[in-house]
Amino acid sequence: MLERLDAELSQTDEQGRPILFGKVGVVAVVGNEDGAHHVIADLGQGLADVGFTLPAQGSTYWVGQAMHTTDYQDLDQTPQVTANATQIATRNAAHLARLLEARPFPAR
Repeated sequence: MLERLDAELSQTDEQGRPILFGKVGVVAVVGNEDGAHHVIADLGQGLADVGFTLPAQGSTYWVGQAMHTTDYQDLDQTPQVTANATQIATRNAAHLARLLEARPFPAR
């Protein structure tokens, strides 16, 4: 995904801003705790590098019980802590998007 987004780096809008400026990103991960944090850090940095803005607490992840083989897709419902984190990330992303729409990044 990030490689494809690199192709957008040379594209600009009418005011000369990179076209991904003003876009809001969040990161969602399924995996183990340390791995999820690592992926969130790498993807967050990669998204910021190409112009996305990430909100406060703009990530969410699910980790299964240690030493078990339960997959997220096999759960009957989303665990409450994951649902809460997802709701916060979504709410903060929507808020940030409204702010950036009203007050875009300055042009060159």
